[in-house]
Amino acid sequence: MEPLHEEKLKELEEKANEIRQAIIRMLVEAGSGHSAGSLGMADILTAFYFHILNHRPSEPNWPDRDRLVLSNGHICPALYAVLAYAGYFPLEELKTLRKINSRLQGHPHRGSLPGIETTSGPLGSGLSQAIGMALAARLNNKKYRIYCLMSDGEQQEGNIWEAVMFAAKYRLSNLTAIIDRNNIQIDGFTENVMPLEVLREKYEAFNWEVLEIDGHNMRELVDAVNEAIAIFEKPTVIIAHTIAGKGIDFMENKFEWHGRPPNKEEAKKALEELRTLGKRIKSEHQ
Repeated sequence: MEPLHEEKLKELEEKANEIRQAIIRMLVEAGSGHSAGSLGMADILTAFYFHILNHRPSEPNWPDRDRLVLSNGHICPALYAVLAYAGYFPLEELKTLRKINSRLQGHPHRGSLPGIETTSGPLGSGLSQAIGMALAARLNNKKYRIYCLMSDGEQQEGNIWEAVMFAAKYRLSNLTAIIDRNNIQIDGFTENVMPLEVLREKYEAFNWEVLEIDGHNMRELVDAVNEAIAIFEKPTVIIAHTIAGKGIDFMENKFEWHGRPPNKEEAKKALEELRTLGKRIKSEHQ
């Protein structure tokens, strides 16, 4: 994968801003859904689907594609928006989020929508699913890579650590996990609900390579993924420090927005803020 040149970086940052606007429109139309994590992961998902992943939107089941597993399925508005903008399905369908008979359910459902690799909902399950894919790729001598996105709250689940042990034992270097370290969950801040620190040292003790980045810095993300690709003896986890509700001042770092959508007035204010941010992105790259 190539490093990010300036023009590509501008393109990705503008696309992430579009994705955030789409997320707001989807959530207010649905009247339900998760705002904070979806907005916080928009940069990472944009970078993956528009720069990092080896994939073909016109051929979603291409056997040699990279696989991205979304373990924290509640942030699927961000994944749906990115998939639509990447060309997996029409943009107009985003308006059907959480509607009856919609393909865009409140948690992703494999088989219902192109580009969805796994059905997710119960937190803590995605890493085990990704490990199965990584082991299968090795047994079949395939070169594609598997990426698993997880929330930090998921790290409180016991089955995560069973999976972590398994991946380390079998040295699944074709697996990269990304933790959305936004420090919030539905009931409050993670360190108040069930402390996770020292998170880095925990993964290192389980014999994983650990990288830490600013989850809103796409250069850092691309560099970290390239570093993970070059590691052959163990799996890698990227701890991505993000801001829940990123881009919208009245949502940022507030756990109350974990599972709450904006109302019409809040959505209007949020979209105005994101449009202003979009103008700033354009000017910064001129």
